Amino acid sequence: MAMQDFWNERYNREEYVYGEAPNEYFRQQLQTLTPGSILMPLEGEGRNGVYAAGLGWQVDAFDMSTEGKRKALQLAKKNNVTINYTVGELSGMNYKPEAYDAMALVFAHFPAEKKEAYHSRLNSYLRKGGIVILEAFNKKHIQYNSVNPLAGGPRDVGMLYNEDELRTYFKDFDIIELYETDTMMEEGAFHKGMSAVVRLTAQKR
Repeated sequence: MAMQDFWNERYNREEYVYGEAPNEYFRQQLQTLTPGSILMPLEGEGRNGVYAAGLGWQVDAFDMSTEGKRKALQLAKKNNVTINYTVGELSGMNYKPEAYDAMALVFAHFPAEKKEAYHSRLNSYLRKGGIVILEAFNKKHIQYNSVNPLAGGPRDVGMLYNEDELRTYFKDFDIIELYETDTMMEEGAFHKGMSAVVRLTAQKR
């Protein structure tokens, strides 16, 4: 099944499969920043972008899933906010370089062979001094989702992250914090149970 079809099928239901509340790490970090413009790659059903918009951020989001966009705009309307949501792959996006004050990568997992190029391109959209907030499944997560499919995350270890990888992808950033941890996830039906994650907040030099 093509990835676009997979996500359209997953999102094509009434409930929000990862919940309507924002990711907790993203929520905590965003609250420390002054609202401006934020880019939300692989935004899915919109829970994080809608939260940011509620704080006064100008939100640009994209994902390959038309169902994700439908659900995100529905959630935005429910919360009386507006987000700008584009359907497509990163390669088709035409964002301007150094246009954003912040970028959030919340479980934004890319094919192993594309990770370095994708992160380089995404980083170019952040202005100098801009902040990236990232939470992703780390490579140890395989041991959790192999026994509990509802823990979520890619089954391909090459799509997962660790601290060393993130130091490479964000080498032009000052790292504010970066750590791996195990955590009990309660994000809807498909991020449920013990999980291994890596978290990063960093500022572009």
